[in-house]
Amino acid sequence: MSNAGRIFRRHAKRMTAALLIVISYWFARLPVLSSAERESLADRFRFVSAELPEVGGPRRKVRPVRRGVEGISAWISSVGASIALSDFDGDGLPNDLCYIDPRSDQVIIAPAPGTPARYRPFAFDHAKIDYDPRTMAPMGIAPGDLNEDGLMDMLVVYAGRTPLVFLRREGSTSPLSNDSFSVQEVYPRNEGWNSSAATLADLDGDGHLDIIIGNYFQDGAPVLDATDEGEQEMQASMSRASNGGSNRVLRWESAKAGENPSVSFREVAGVFDEEVSRGWTLAIGAADLDGDLLPEIYFANDFGPDRLLHNRSKPGEMRFALIEGRKSFTTPSSKVLGRDSFKGMGVDFADLNGDGFLDIYVSNIADEYALQESHFVFISTGEIELMKKGIAPYVDRSEEMGLSRSGWGWDCRFGDFDNDSVMEAIQATGFVKGEVSRWPEFHELAMANDNLIHNPRLWPRFQPGDDLSGHGHNPFFARAADGRYYDIARDIGIGESQLARGIATADVDGDGRLDFAIANQWEPSRFYHNESRTTGRFLELNLLLPVGGQESAITKIFDESDSRNLRGRAAIGARATILLPDGRRLTAEVDGGSGHSGKRSPRLHFGLGQIPDDIVLRVELNWRDSRGQARMATVETAPGLRTVLLGS
Repeated sequence: MSNAGRIFRRHAKRMTAALLIVISYWFARLPVLSSAERESLADRFRFVSAELPEVGGPRRKVRPVRRGVEGISAWISSVGASIALSDFDGDGLPNDLCYIDPRSDQVIIAPAPGTPARYRPFAFDHAKIDYDPRTMAPMGIAPGDLNEDGLMDMLVVYAGRTPLVFLRREGSTSPLSNDSFSVQEVYPRNEGWNSSAATLADLDGDGHLDIIIGNYFQDGAPVLDATDEGEQEMQASMSRASNGGSNRVLRWESAKAGENPSVSFREVAGVFDEEVSRGWTLAIGAADLDGDLLPEIYFANDFGPDRLLHNRSKPGEMRFALIEGRKSFTTPSSKVLGRDSFKGMGVDFADLNGDGFLDIYVSNIADEYALQESHFVFISTGEIELMKKGIAPYVDRSEEMGLSRSGWGWDCRFGDFDNDSVMEAIQATGFVKGEVSRWPEFHELAMANDNLIHNPRLWPRFQPGDDLSGHGHNPFFARAADGRYYDIARDIGIGESQLARGIATADVDGDGRLDFAIANQWEPSRFYHNESRTTGRFLELNLLLPVGGQESAITKIFDESDSRNLRGRAAIGARATILLPDGRRLTAEVDGGSGHSGKRSPRLHFGLGQIPDDIVLRVELNWRDSRGQARMATVETAPGLRTVLLGS
């Protein structure tokens, strides 16, 4: 071959490579909204934010940790902020915030900013319980009526000890204060669990709420004891670790109301196999995915695949089976449910395509710099019979929906904030905030040999002042006319840098617009009041089961004025489906606390769009009553705030 021919071939190869790069970029690039489209989308939303109050105590930026992990103290101290919106004072609105401030390790209850000041913010008192602030810290909360008296209680999980429950006292003095609650152990003895997440659900269909606990570090490891000189075992792998703390189920046994309330739970031993039990769990989801009124469990795991468990329980007998998605020739393993590699950090459920089956939204690390496994949106195929064969009937649609990429994600939450009957999505993002980037060192850690990574003394140093995804913002995704979601947080004035962990949602003032709150790590948490001006109509359903031995043979519906003094407990796991005039169906389930560290109100909020003022809506209801019997009813109602006392 002549010299000219060789030169031509060399240049042809270069040109072909360049062309392939251009073509690959063209197909991989994200769609972009025009300025007019972005402005039109942003005009639908307006939020006014306020910092949440602080209640005394010291203010620190890192926790003391055991000697073996001092070099990665910023990493160890990166979780603990938690938040929930609910009705703790019994005024009929979910306008009370409960949140953990890691700077003081306090569990605080306060009226939502902008709502009437019905009581002074206060922190739960741990003085009457076995609690050592030098070695223990609250890590997560889950509100719920655990002793079934119609008053809201609070489950708190910790690093360094087993969970506690703060039960609301019957007839407690007004205004609400720490004295309004009685604290007790949930587990029969105080053990050194290191819990990261908790949720409430009736797992065996007996009509009572059980507790699911996700533990992170190994049980008994004194991670926060600065005087302990022992070695701390970290994950055995970045993508296949099953040496974390043991996940637990605590089954409800009995309860008592009154001035000295109580509730009793019993651990269900062996309900999960070792691999499922000892994942490094950061979030838990519980929702009925196949329509049998028994909730499936989703464990979102760090350092290993997430786990979806099909519920095959009976009253008094809990049984779950691991199910996984099916891999096709063109589907990467990381996009198949149950075969992902690492960083499951948040989970939420919603019916995104109107087929009556809940879909699954999962937060991972999808930072622009590295670890691009992406977030997931697993859409149900509707083939629920496959669950009995061990197959999860879900396909990931996050990329085409525009929800696959953002940042270092934690909680993720769906909600209809403009009442157009289409869900928006919010994510809590950020990891360690500082001024010195440690991304190169983090990359080295991510590629380290599994035989070394369990030893924290061989890790790079991650300490105060270092930065790993610490200066991003929390995305607010809205769906545009092309069907994709776009992050418009900065366009609507809520794109400030935050180090967020949890998201709570509720309509705190009953104006029909969904508000939200963000739990931040090592900085003030925030509340966002929804003041959007062009919202559609709405239906908000407060689905309740009778309490105090009362029974209701039929299902009764009450408007706002008639329901103020109505007592009942949230019907966790109940489902409502609304038939809209255009034939679409909106489905939602009463949530018992799915996610990482944020909890939505158990009230169901439906945006209805621009429907006629005189519309009468048909609502199909499915639930288990107080005895665990599956029930169903159809009611008709006008839009607005409605409380439904479900038949028992």
